[in-house]
Amino acid sequence: MITVRLFAAAADVIGSKFVTMHAESVAEVLDELSDAQTTAQVISRCSVLVDGVRANPQTQLADGATVDVLPPFAGG
Repeated sequence: MITVRLFAAAADVIGSKFVTMHAESVAEVLDELSDAQTTAQVISRCSVLVDGVRANPQTQLADGATVDVLPPFAGG
């Protein structure tokens, strides 16, 4: 089981600031979160961190990992 923390617009479209799920890779997390067109448009622009380290869709997840989904922030 992993914990997914969602921030700003990502939390808004999912309707929660965190979810738990079973996933073996970041790609599986993104697929699970991208169930509707509006949601997919937001999630596809997000950066993803796994346990505080930038990740890509191929990044494998260990049980207990924390995945942060961060949309682009203005003013950087």
